[in-house]
Amino acid sequence: MNISLPDPMRDFVQDRIENGQYASISDYVRDLIRRDQNTIAHEERWLRDLDASIDESLQEMKNGGGHDLDEVFETLVTDIQKANGNANR
Repeated sequence: MNISLPDPMRDFVQDRIENGQYASISDYVRDLIRRDQNTIAHEERWLRDLDASIDESLQEMKNGGGHDLDEVFETLVTDIQKANGNANR
């Protein structure tokens, strides 16, 4: 596999090698690919966990659990108004 890079990028990679951060250009590219693979795997896990959480919440709501958003909002507004009223005294 051949990769062409503009001079500034090639110089950047070469500096990383000369500073001992990588043994070779191939080592640098392999590290980038591993990092990309890990990022993708992390995103996939995060999305699976999110989907599971949404499914769990929907099931809880179907079973009568959870809180009515309008009631929660009204309670918060009332609490804020009370707190502001007490602060002005």
